Amino acid sequence: MVMDEAERTGRQGCGCGPLSEAQKHVLHGHGTEPPGSSPLNGEKRPGHYDCAACGKRLFSSTAKYESGSGWPSFFRAVPGAVGEREDRSLGMVRVEIHCAGCHGHLGHVFPDGPPPTGLRYCTNGLALHFVPDEEGA
Repeated sequence: MVMDEAERTGRQGCGCGPLSEAQKHVLHGHGTEPPGSSPLNGEKRPGHYDCAACGKRLFSSTAKYESGSGWPSFFRAVPGAVGEREDRSLGMVRVEIHCAGCHGHLGHVFPDGPPPTGLRYCTNGLALHFVPDEEGA
């Protein structure tokens, strides 16, 4: 019998159901969604962004900005929430970002972001789950 990723790791997603095949491709297969395809690009409500695989809080909406890249972008991650590693795929050197909780692939970080950090966490929307702040909270 072959176990799927959720059975093998115990990860069932962030409480919003199992991961879709596209989410598995991004988070576990280091894939990339097409630019401009994520509904989170236009998300402007206050809240936070969690890992779609394990539910770890990754980014605050206060750090989100419009980078023009076609992917949800942030200038800061929640401290300790995002890990980094060198990525030499595609014939270039980049810095891959992953969830520090489950090591799911999120995207890449680039040194061309706005103040105050100068960083652009370029993320796949499929790797994120947006949680809006409670009304009136």
